[in-house]
Amino acid sequence: MQKKRIAVIFGGKSSEHEVSRVSASYVISQIPTEKYEIVTIGITKEGRWFLYEGDTASIADGSWENNANNRTAFIAPAPSVGGIIIINKDGSTEKVKLDVVFPVLHGKNGEDGTLQGLLEMSEIPYVGCGVLASAECMDKVSTNIMLEHSGIDQAAFTWFYSSDFRADPDKCIARVEKDLGAYPLFVKPANAGSSVGITKAHSREELVPAIEKALKEDSRILIEENIIGKEVECAVLGNENPFVSTPGQIVPAAEFYDYDAKYNNAASLLYIPAKISPELTEKVKQIAAKAYTSLGCEGLSRVDFFVTDEGRILLNEINTLPGFTAISMYPKLMASSGIEGSELIEKLIDLAFERAGKNV
Repeated sequence: MQKKRIAVIFGGKSSEHEVSRVSASYVISQIPTEKYEIVTIGITKEGRWFLYEGDTASIADGSWENNANNRTAFIAPAPSVGGIIIINKDGSTEKVKLDVVFPVLHGKNGEDGTLQGLLEMSEIPYVGCGVLASAECMDKVSTNIMLEHSGIDQAAFTWFYSSDFRADPDKCIARVEKDLGAYPLFVKPANAGSSVGITKAHSREELVPAIEKALKEDSRILIEENIIGKEVECAVLGNENPFVSTPGQIVPAAEFYDYDAKYNNAASLLYIPAKISPELTEKVKQIAAKAYTSLGCEGLSRVDFFVTDEGRILLNEINTLPGFTAISMYPKLMASSGIEGSELIEKLIDLAFERAGKNV
């Protein structure tokens, strides 16, 4: 059987560049080489694309960028190419066809529909959600509006543009306090992943610097009420009829599950299954599936909730390309449901072909 060629894209210009590299290393290690020829494309923080042909360990630690054999390479938007164009050291070019792409990119310019749009134009099948679902789920304001319309419970929220805040900060703060009431409040950039730019503001004095911090990541700001409850997550896999994993629970090492607690602080605890009743477990899974399909997700997503002591289930966010590091919840949750390692990666690739209407 002739091998299919899969391109794994990693890195990127987002604030999650380093996490992407580690995730990509895991994904590459799990792709069955008897079935697939692996092509690796790295994107630097400056946005330069390279075909990388070195060892996987150098991807994780970032030293891949120093490889003397790196060649500029990029995906052509033309279906007639159907893959990448490589620029050789002597200035000549060559084309390499791709059968499928696994974009292991977190955050902006990778998980937000931009790369997905390029892949749609090129007509190359790819792992994960499409353009619209990626864009909607990346933008927390859009996600909240869509969830509200779908009747899915979530924290009370309000939002505004940076231009609104610059023009009249007092008016914005007054609206936040009127709409949401008591502190503490969570301040979030609408578009940023892995909790980057998020602050828990305990007072009006903390609110302004929190907004300023969020504005460094995006021009639209989301403010949410503080919810006290268990942090519960589900891994979802599939296209039209998604499979939902057993929910897991996170006990953050920090005050909330921020970037450091997710990737650097081993003191954060993970419980699989989550410490909630069987009835709440089933409800969480049902809501995860409803949110996934309501937002048009395909391939995979991680759906995050708060579950209160009173049994209220509030959806926090949907992550369309969740972390695939050694401590990431998505692969851990799928493993707990009996789908792990190479089997999980193969299923994701199969779903990409299925959505594209092509035979595996």
